[in-house]
Amino acid sequence: MEEGNDAERTFEGPRLELDQLLAQLVDRAQDVMAAQNRLRGLLQANRSIIGDLGLETVLKRIVEAACRLVDAPYGALGVVAPEGAGLEQFIHVGIDDSVVDDIGHLPEGKGLLGLLIEDPNPIRLPDLSAHPRSVGFPANHPPMKGFLGVPIRVRDEIFGNLYLTRLDNVGFTAEDEELVLALAATAGVAIENARLFEESRRRQDWLRSSTEITHRVLAGTDVPPLRLIAEKVLELADADVVALLQPSGEGSELEVVVSVGHGADEVAGTSYPREGTISDLVMSTGESVRLGDAQDTAEHENRGLALSRRLPLGPAMVLPLLGTEGVRGTVVVARVRQRRPFTAADLDMATTFASHASVALQLADARRDQQKVLLLEDRARIARDLHDHVIQQLFAAGMTIEGTVSHLGETPQAAALSRVVDSLDEAIKQIRVSIFQLRPSTEGLRSAVLEVVDEVRSSLGFDPRLSFSGPVDTVTGSNLGSDVTAVVREVLTNVAKHAGARRIDARVDVTGDRLTIRVEDDGKGIGAATRRSGLGNLRSRAEQRGGELTLATKDDGTGTVVTWSVPLH
Repeated sequence: MEEGNDAERTFEGPRLELDQLLAQLVDRAQDVMAAQNRLRGLLQANRSIIGDLGLETVLKRIVEAACRLVDAPYGALGVVAPEGAGLEQFIHVGIDDSVVDDIGHLPEGKGLLGLLIEDPNPIRLPDLSAHPRSVGFPANHPPMKGFLGVPIRVRDEIFGNLYLTRLDNVGFTAEDEELVLALAATAGVAIENARLFEESRRRQDWLRSSTEITHRVLAGTDVPPLRLIAEKVLELADADVVALLQPSGEGSELEVVVSVGHGADEVAGTSYPREGTISDLVMSTGESVRLGDAQDTAEHENRGLALSRRLPLGPAMVLPLLGTEGVRGTVVVARVRQRRPFTAADLDMATTFASHASVALQLADARRDQQKVLLLEDRARIARDLHDHVIQQLFAAGMTIEGTVSHLGETPQAAALSRVVDSLDEAIKQIRVSIFQLRPSTEGLRSAVLEVVDEVRSSLGFDPRLSFSGPVDTVTGSNLGSDVTAVVREVLTNVAKHAGARRIDARVDVTGDRLTIRVEDDGKGIGAATRRSGLGNLRSRAEQRGGELTLATKDDGTGTVVTWSVPLH
């Protein structure tokens, strides 16, 4: 019996070693299976984030995949703003929208999150609240303990950071960190592909719109071409305001001829000195300019963006609008403060669009000039016919009637025929005036005024009635012609912008030693406008010549009568 017990004890040692070995093998098998499961999870996460090319969708999927991969209830992806100035976007999962609303402001990249921006290396903490950079949570924020943060790189650029948190005290392991780093590497590739796809799509939109603008400008449209361009740029650039500026006041000032978007009414029609502005720089060099902030102009000789004095502008682009003889103006494209800045690709696409639009405007101008030539040729033909046939026939008829009157003596019939002769004389005078208007000279005040009226006709939407009286083309000296065209342009432009008129009667009279311009419209009257800088300029022009500017309401209480009168000396 004792020998048997000794035999059993002999076999206990190997049996215990075998049991331990089997347990170790089971543990290792479980570890292998766990590793395989996590590797399988990583592969699935990789597939999920590369299955879509929309950037917003890709970013959301990256956060969701990271949370599943390491069993984190909360996750977020912070997109780093340019030059590392905080976070531009914050995509989060795990917190309900109602809770987010209660929390209020999303993180801006300060505290512990800011540390990852300053030093883009992984951070793994068992309790994030114990870190010296931790600033605590705002009210209504859910509790969080374990923290894992890793950077996401797109080529050599830090695109953003991936943040993961847990509620328990276990925290994240070194293996978790390796898995998330591997996922972040795949995420960088997916983000780059999504950005390239998005940029390609946007380039197609810009090119398609360039073709559309060219077609509409050349075919003619109810919308003025410059406004059409501004509205399309506003849409394509995802901008808040777009303004087109052109030189005025003999080129020393810039006028906002078209503005659309946020605060457009605040800047429409305003003028400011050209010198010292970004637009002046662009018009001088012909090169586009991109600003991260409208207030930060140190890189551009401290030239300012004048529109930012009236509007809260942030990121901006200033594009040249080319003409046959140089830059004809600029296109200012801006977003309000706190919005993301424009990229180099945005600037490139917008510049190309502006160049195509400039070509379309030049072609439209050339066609308009051609139509004007045809119109003038047709007018000249009508004038010849009136002079060579109609006037001669009326004159012959008048001579015949006068001969008849001389034989009738002082009779009622003779008096009636005399009145007919007077009517014929008046008709001949009117026809001669019409002939003179149909044959505008290539030089002189009459031609200059007609050109101004032709310029503003598209803004009015109808043809104003224009007449001349007296020797208008004999007016010379002291740049009076420049003043006259400036007055006509300013008054007609004001009517187009503010009056809502359907009829305009404009007249230029030269009688004796005085020149008078009278413009009457049937619009809504002068009103209580607070800004009349244009009319103030016209009044100053008149007073410098010893004349005057008057504004009055028509006798029927509607419309406005503007009279600008100066002596000729």
